Amino acid sequence: MALDAHLAELTEKHSALKRKIEEEAARPLADTLKITELKREKLRIKDEIARLKSRSSHVA
Repeated sequence: MALDAHLAELTEKHSALKRKIEEEAARPLADTLKITELKREKLRIKDEIARLKSRSSHVA
């Protein structure tokens, strides 16, 4: 069950980063460096989610 909670937390962080990226991109003078960093973090979390799901499917 701890894995499910961790996946839920990562999914929420991923969604929050998506919203932050959209908000920053909508600004008139969007900070492209900040957007790049947010996208990199979002991708890292996506990869972590995929890794954990893959690992849990091998265990089950």
